[in-house]
Amino acid sequence: MICEPTGWRTATERALYGPSGFYTRHAPAAHFRTSVHASPLFAEAVTRLLLRVDEALGHPDPLDLVDVGAGDGELLKGVLAALWEREAAGAEVVARLRPVAIELRERPAGLDAAIGWRRELPAPGTLTGLLLANEWLDNVPVDVAENDAAGTARLVLVEPDGTEQLGPRTTGEDAAWLARWWPLAGAGEGTRAEIGHPRDAAWARAAGALRRGVAVAVDYAHERAGRPPFGTLTGFREGHECRPVPDGSCDLTAHVALDAVAAAAPGATTRLTQRAALHALGVRGRRPALSLATGDPAAYVRELSAAGEAAELLDPGGLGGFGWLVCEVDCVCGLESG
Repeated sequence: MICEPTGWRTATERALYGPSGFYTRHAPAAHFRTSVHASPLFAEAVTRLLLRVDEALGHPDPLDLVDVGAGDGELLKGVLAALWEREAAGAEVVARLRPVAIELRERPAGLDAAIGWRRELPAPGTLTGLLLANEWLDNVPVDVAENDAAGTARLVLVEPDGTEQLGPRTTGEDAAWLARWWPLAGAGEGTRAEIGHPRDAAWARAAGALRRGVAVAVDYAHERAGRPPFGTLTGFREGHECRPVPDGSCDLTAHVALDAVAAAAPGATTRLTQRAALHALGVRGRRPALSLATGDPAAYVRELSAAGEAAELLDPGGLGGFGWLVCEVDCVCGLESG
């Protein structure tokens, strides 16, 4: 069967989430490594944030914890483990906690029965607690625009094998979003942009599930003053970056225009780097004192390992450079204050 070329949004939707799509057939952790996989320190930091939110909300019962784009539920498992390490205090929170994973894949075998599993976002205004989306928005499909020789922004059409061609000029909501958030006018032939309004709408729906609480989006990000001139669309397969081909064989991802997402979000918003956010949540990456190596060698090795993991999470050229968008709805968690 011959497939006509389509925009990247349609092609990505089919390639990632269709019957033979990448996420339908593959476990995400086999192909790329997120902060959750890098270190349990990330789940511990999220646990501290959850406890801040719980305190700010007056210890509600139930206390919602929702992970959007949860993979195999690793983050929720890590948070539950971190809470149990707090013994009686943690058990009290666990007794009120309602953890839910939002994920299109089937529930993994052996997942803690305490963790709910849903395919759809919660209904608007139904949550009290913390909603987090770690590397979710970069997989929300978007179209790509490119300037032609006359400087006119046109949709990029793509075939299943990745072959591209320029299609019709951008109009309507696409053109309006580009003009406001990623202008291509006067930028020259071949300049590209990813048209982000589907992500703005997706985050507005996700964060809009809060009645009271905090929603956090964590992702590869850029802002209007520093948009990449040729876009960021790429693929990942088995841990390596690859050519983006919408045939279901690889992950397809593009960085997020986080300032545009913030403008569509409910409540008060704060944008900061992962490095700043994790610093505020107690992740420091300090090497242990050498004297500990003599007094307690095992403790020294543990702390040295934790420092290395923290350094990866905080690296401004890597995971530490991720953007965090914090949306507070009738709740102040004070994350930006550190």
